[in-house]
This record gives sequence, C-alpha cells and structure tokens, in this order.
Amino acid sequence: MSTRRAATLRLQDVAEAAGVSIATASRSLSGSPGVSETVAERVREVASTLGYVANVHARSLAGGPTRTVGLVVHEIGDPYFSEIASGLLGVGAREGLTVQICHTGRDPERELAQLRMLIANRVGAIVIAGSGLVDPSLQAPAKAELQTFRRAGGRVAVIGRHHLGVDAVLPDNVEGARAVARHLLDLGHRRVAVAAGSRQLTTVADRLAGLQQAFADAGLDFAAVPVVETDFTRAGGKAAAEQILAEHPGVTAVLALNDDMAIGVLSALRARGVSVPREVSVTGFDDVAVAGDLAPSLTTVRLPMGEMGEQALVLALKKPGTRPRRRHVDAELVVRDSSGPPPS
Repeated sequence: MSTRRAATLRLQDVAEAAGVSIATASRSLSGSPGVSETVAERVREVASTLGYVANVHARSLAGGPTRTVGLVVHEIGDPYFSEIASGLLGVGAREGLTVQICHTGRDPERELAQLRMLIANRVGAIVIAGSGLVDPSLQAPAKAELQTFRRAGGRVAVIGRHHLGVDAVLPDNVEGARAVARHLLDLGHRRVAVAAGSRQLTTVADRLAGLQQAFADAGLDFAAVPVVETDFTRAGGKAAAEQILAEHPGVTAVLALNDDMAIGVLSALRARGVSVPREVSVTGFDDVAVAGDLAPSLTTVRLPMGEMGEQALVLALKKPGTRPRRRHVDAELVVRDSSGPPPS
C-alpha cells in the first residue's frame, strides 16, 4: 500500500474491512472492554495489514501523550515480575503517573498486540520486563513498532532484553548462574540436572552459558548434564522434576533457572518423599520474596527486582540519548538450606 493511501485511511475503512461497526473497531484498537478477544484481534490484524496502526501512533502522540506508563510483563503471577512491578509503581506514584500493566504469557504475538494497544491508548512511556528471544527476527515486529512510537515522541526502556535497541536494565545472568553452579560443584555434586525454560529465551540462554562456564572452570563437561526444558513457571518446575526423577534417578542436585521453577521442583520432590538437601539439593535464581521463607529455605541468586523496575522507569522518563543506555545489575549468590553436600 502506498504511503498516500495509508495516510488517508479512516477508522471506517478498518471497520468495513473487518466486518464490524465503527464503535467495535474503535474499542478493539483502544483495548476498551465490551469486545471479545477474537473480534479485537481480527480488527487489530486488519488495521495492521492496512497500515492503520501507524496512523494511530501519529494521531495519538500528536495529541499529546497521557500521564500513563505501560508495563509489559510475561507472567504477572510470577513473583519476579510482581516485584519489578512494585519498584516501577513506586516511581510512578512519586512522579504522579498511572501505570497500566499488560501480561503476555511469553507469546511474541500477544506482546505485539499489547504494545499496539498501549500506543493506541496514548501512553507516554513503555517498559518491557522479561526475557527476549534468541532469534532477533522473532522480535522484529515489536522492534519496528517501538521505533515508530519513539520517533513520535514515546519513551521506551526494557529489563533483561537484548535486541530491541532501546535503553535497558540488564541483570548479570551469566555470572549469577556461574556462581550458583560453582557453589554446587564446590559442595561435591557431580550428578547435576538443570530445570530450564525454553532455550529460545535469552535469559535461559544466558544462564545456561553461566553454568557451562562453571563446569568448564572445574574441568567438567557440561554437555553431559541433563537439561530439561519446560515452561519457565512453577508448573514447569514440577514437570521438570518429575522427568528428572524418572530419567536420571541418580541426580543429587537440581539447578532451576528461576525461583518459580525451583519452587515447583521442591513441591515435586516433597510429594515423592525426597529429602532436600539430604538426598537432592535444589537451587533457584532471582531471590523472590518468599525464597527465604520456604521449607527448606531456597539457595538462589539474588537480583534486586524492585530496583530494576525503578531504574527502568527512570531511564524511560529521561530525555532520550543519542544511543541506547545500559544499566548493569549485579547478581549475588545467597546460600540457604536447600543446598548441601551430596549423599555419601
């Protein structure tokens, strides 16, 4: 479609092409209630195909952004994201901003739809929290959307993302994973398994790289370590533990690549009557608020999630620089009761 044709598109054109009323098209594009997700998604797809979404960007921001910030997270029920949200909300309250939170379920298509909805609602800034994807091409549509938003005056920052070309807060996932793996190896564990999310997630890839470095430092072959990929969630941790117990019964330690998975692993081991850490040690990553209150308390890697949320919104509210700014966040090993020497 030519630029001239895209510029003359009206909401009525989108409504007619999608087979809905103008009111339904408007609610679908603005994210307002009263429209089924199926219909809203069809309208957004039609609008995107016609080129109408770009016009929404221009009209929205030309009319002036609202005092609203959009926060996009993968799993709002995951304490990692709720603690990031808490830190960001604190800055928002201090600055007199309203924060609108969107949940993507780690689905790139849903993330793209959420970004479009936020932009259509004229947010002034967007913060995206959570892992990106190893393949940059899968994030290309979101990157293009954000570039258009920024050119029109919008502000963007991300947490733990590599490929979007915007200001970023980056936790040291590699060194954190290296530290927790070294801790287990120093205790004497050699029959170790990993409970991981998808390797397509950059966070998982970075943490696996840290584990590999620790094994290489100890002169051990990480390729021999079973890595079980499931959902990067508590339920995924349970599933991973069940598979590890069934396929690798001699394992003496499970490295879970986030605390949510570690909690699932602990639950599965408890249900099987496996003593932690006497029979199997378990470690996590993130140090969510409940990690120290579990029984046994969880050995993990601490990331300052609240501070990361604060830093990301502060970055997003600053005047854009000539190139993307980076804020690196250290990871700290926290040893608690869930790890100990392997059984003799």
